[in-house]
Amino acid sequence: MRYATITERLSDLGGDKWAVHSAARQRIQAGEPIIELTIGEPDIATHPALVEHCVEALRAGRTRYSDGRGEPGLVAALAERYAARMPEISADNVLCFPGTQTALFAVMLALVEEGAGVLTGDPYYATYEGVIRGAGGDLQPVPLRMEHGFVLQPEDLAAAITPQSRVLLLNTPHNPTGAVMDRATLERIGELCREHDLWIVCDEVYEALIFTGRFVSPLEIEALRERTVVVSSISKSHAATGFRSGWAIGSAEFCRRLLPVSETMLFGNQPFIADMTEAALRGDFDTTERLRESLGRRARLVHEALAAIPQLSSSLPQGGMFLMVDVSRTGLDGEQFAWRLLERQQVAVMPGSVFGDCGRPLVRVALTVPDDTLLEAVQRMTLLCDQLEPGAVTSDVSSGVT
Repeated sequence: MRYATITERLSDLGGDKWAVHSAARQRIQAGEPIIELTIGEPDIATHPALVEHCVEALRAGRTRYSDGRGEPGLVAALAERYAARMPEISADNVLCFPGTQTALFAVMLALVEEGAGVLTGDPYYATYEGVIRGAGGDLQPVPLRMEHGFVLQPEDLAAAITPQSRVLLLNTPHNPTGAVMDRATLERIGELCREHDLWIVCDEVYEALIFTGRFVSPLEIEALRERTVVVSSISKSHAATGFRSGWAIGSAEFCRRLLPVSETMLFGNQPFIADMTEAALRGDFDTTERLRESLGRRARLVHEALAAIPQLSSSLPQGGMFLMVDVSRTGLDGEQFAWRLLERQQVAVMPGSVFGDCGRPLVRVALTVPDDTLLEAVQRMTLLCDQLEPGAVTSDVSSGVT
């Protein structure tokens, strides 16, 4: 039987990327005391008042078809939220989706076609390559360097641009590194995008979880607004990952063109979830502040603890839920280190290679468990490093066999 080429383009971008995480979950289910530091799942529950709001909407019959653009109340709440960055914003600038991932894929379908290049910092979030390839485009990696705090440098972007480049995909605060882009850097990058007529797609899902500095969106820069599309959701800010409620913000012209693409995929998001999302955006809940405080504290705690391990080094994140660790001085790459850490010390972290070629010497540590559990995980990293002898690395580790 014949299949569409999209199945080939995405054949190596599915669950295999999460092999260490999947192996850890299987061991947890079997009763092993694994410390899981793999995915960005907030360790606090969705606020009970928001859950109740969703339940009340269900009971009120908010289970019918949704507006294709999004439920009017949620669209209005989003327009109000973004008005400070994008003056005169209206419903024409808003489209609702079930989560940031769906929004990002729809946006890529509208902007990218076969042979088009999408520039993005490397390391990059694991699904970015999929949404780019799924739309027929090619990922064009731009190196993010630890010595620059993993912040995208304009000169590195300039060197990566080709005649095929059409979109710059940004993520600030950045997953997996926690880097936050400052306004001056964003303005210099914006000049390059204007010079080369590039769209800017900015994933801002971690916007509310910044520990140091100030969040800046390209929507705040007037010269970039017409070429900027923002995607985000309440998944992280309100610890509501399973509700799948996100959106895209862009120019009226862009949203007009994207709407038929969106309506071909789905019609908005579920009304009862839209009502809960509107309540989240308009309400005063402590979820975001609690997450921001705990994640920032844990980032500093782990960064300081890792500084005592000679074989490891880390970059202190400015936001987000993760911390990147350079393991190259152990003699292992990130995947080898992650498998050995799981096998020998029962700690699960994500290999940096999942996030691109520049991540190969790195592992990503999720800051989503209590402080004492994180410190226990660092202690186990110390024990693993003590077990490793120079020259003792064998090739079988790359397959997960230790």
